[in-house]
Amino acid sequence: MKITHIETFHVRPRWLLVRLHTDTGPSGWGEATLEGRSRAVETMIHEMSRWLIGQDPRRIEHIWQNLYRGGFYRGGPVHCSALAGIDMALWDILGLSLGAPVHQLLGGRVRDRIRLYAWTDAGTADDYVNSVRDLRDRRGLTAFKYNATGPMRVISSQPVMEAAVTRLARLRETAGPAVDIAADFHGRLTFADAKRLVRYLEPHHPLFIEEPVLPGDPEGLRLIAESTSVPIAAGERLFSRWEFQELFDRRAISVAQPDLAHAGGISETRRIAALAESRDILLAPHCPLGPVALAACLQVDAACPNFLIQEHVTLGESLLKEPFVPDEGYLRVPEKPGLGIELEKAKLAAEQFDGLWDNPRFTAEDGGFAEW
Repeated sequence: MKITHIETFHVRPRWLLVRLHTDTGPSGWGEATLEGRSRAVETMIHEMSRWLIGQDPRRIEHIWQNLYRGGFYRGGPVHCSALAGIDMALWDILGLSLGAPVHQLLGGRVRDRIRLYAWTDAGTADDYVNSVRDLRDRRGLTAFKYNATGPMRVISSQPVMEAAVTRLARLRETAGPAVDIAADFHGRLTFADAKRLVRYLEPHHPLFIEEPVLPGDPEGLRLIAESTSVPIAAGERLFSRWEFQELFDRRAISVAQPDLAHAGGISETRRIAALAESRDILLAPHCPLGPVALAACLQVDAACPNFLIQEHVTLGESLLKEPFVPDEGYLRVPEKPGLGIELEKAKLAAEQFDGLWDNPRFTAEDGGFAEW
């Protein structure tokens, strides 16, 4: 079996899908979305294809090592996202060719179902409360994540801090004690503000606090983790096991959040998960992306003993022939071969666009830059 050609598809709202074709076997799907930079990733995928075409897709580790280490320059979001999409598609092909789900090839499932949480980014505090009611009552979810703040100053005023605390307090009151709430700081706060706000939110029992500071400050993460009993989560902007290693060694986080579409795909995320397990750190893959990335996450979730919970923003209604169907906040472990999904051609054609998408830009009160 040989890889014959690669297709890429930009799909609304911002997803980049990858399809690998073979001469004698099935085709495989992957997702390589890099928010705001997916067209650069698309170029990298086609750069990689010069070596990839003609390779046996079943030699996944051989291909991964060559695509990661074969160039003089390596790593970073564009390179690792391109590799991630290709890697997912390779695992899909292998599973389809053997008639087995990917998690079976990773050692088999260690659970029967996978807990989900939804991500919500409403406007006002009332909007957040209404969104939580909908997620809980209509969709049956028992966990969600929200943005803890809007744009932040370098040192925030007391009213801004109090508003952030009030938001979580209202959400906790609405959701009740049995629903888990994760607070995403999104790297918007300085170390000084993050350390204060973590302490203020602690009485409302968040499931975890995500990215209290930017990923380039592992010592800051460690100091914040030491200052609170709330689990600290991070990892969406890290791209390899080597970048996670320092956080694990420092005990800077309790929950690792590699994004399969950024962190080298299924192969590298499985290695990151194993490293995390050796430090008693939990796995909660980051996935504010499309259904192909979610399908890949579910395969890893099924096989990892230290899995905690899975993020999602779509169940695949816009692309999949059979969208995912949660039951009481969980999905059954997929049992179909490969990634376990099939894309509907008409839906795919209807959702394609030119790939131009930019993340929001925040402006501080003085007109300077603020972290999104």
